[in-house]
Amino acid sequence: MAIVVLRAVFLMVAAGLGVQLIRSPILGQDPEYLPWIVFGGIMALSLGVIAVDVLTPRKQLDTLTAVYFGLIVGLFLTYVLRLALNPILPDSGPGSGFADWVQLVLGMILCYTCISLLMQTKHDFRFIIPYVEFSKEVKGIKPFVLDTSVIIDGRIADVVEAEVLDNQLIIPRFVISELQAVADSSDRLKRSRGRRGLDILNRVRSNKKNDIQIFDRELPELAGQAVDLKLVLLAKHLDGKVVTNDYNLNKVARLHGVGVINLNDLANALKPVFLPGETVEVRVVKAGEEPGQGVGYLDDGTMIVIEGGREHINEQVRIAVTSVLQTSAGRMIFGRYEAAAAKPPEPEKLSTAR
Repeated sequence: MAIVVLRAVFLMVAAGLGVQLIRSPILGQDPEYLPWIVFGGIMALSLGVIAVDVLTPRKQLDTLTAVYFGLIVGLFLTYVLRLALNPILPDSGPGSGFADWVQLVLGMILCYTCISLLMQTKHDFRFIIPYVEFSKEVKGIKPFVLDTSVIIDGRIADVVEAEVLDNQLIIPRFVISELQAVADSSDRLKRSRGRRGLDILNRVRSNKKNDIQIFDRELPELAGQAVDLKLVLLAKHLDGKVVTNDYNLNKVARLHGVGVINLNDLANALKPVFLPGETVEVRVVKAGEEPGQGVGYLDDGTMIVIEGGREHINEQVRIAVTSVLQTSAGRMIFGRYEAAAAKPPEPEKLSTAR
């Protein structure tokens, strides 16, 4: 309601300005319809401003702030340069108008340069004076920088859609370029993995409930570095964390003091915990590497190595858990065969009397 009242007041102010302009001697009365054309133009301009405001409901405050602050700095620098150029520019005579044109050109160039610079560096704004630096302080949750492997993996899309992440997700431009290179590979397997990664990326970006941003800028410290090291340095620059399932990247990030979220560790943390001595029912699907071993899988893909299970392939068995091995690459359960699992009761057949 407040914004509707504001727009109504704006239209009334525009109408009042148009009436004052009609009554003023600036326009004159020749031709007679000229004041009404000016009044209609003012009203059309005000309606256009309101239309632009309505069509852009989600405005970026940081972008608007960059424009306003850039204009202030640009105009201030224009004024300072005009004062500096006054001694060499004529104040009167045939060339006196040249100084005004120089000021206009300088103002145009400086305002554009300041606004462009602030819009490109609005996420890491720093104000520096000698011996003192005022930098942006990151508070609250940290941004997550997505790795190529975690996008191709696909589970990050399910995590995003589950709405358990309130952090801003950063997708670097060089990661998208790497996905495109993999999708254009001559190898069929790599090409399918790259296309899957692009599909997952589009799925993640289409989720409007999360703050997802593509990082386009090339920082000087990233020039000439490998993709993995670029990810680590970018996360360090943004004071964020790297999201990956690459074990080597995990080591490199921790070496640089950057936080890492490994999706394999997250998946293992959400899997049910099995303690030694508990019994589990599983189907033996193949023989193991050691004599007498069988291998089965739980519904979540966890592999179970069964001692004495080789002779029960393609059977549902009950095992006793002996140990659990958990690493960043996944979880493996070791168990001992106890007995064949009880078959579920068959449904009773209904007899119909004839």
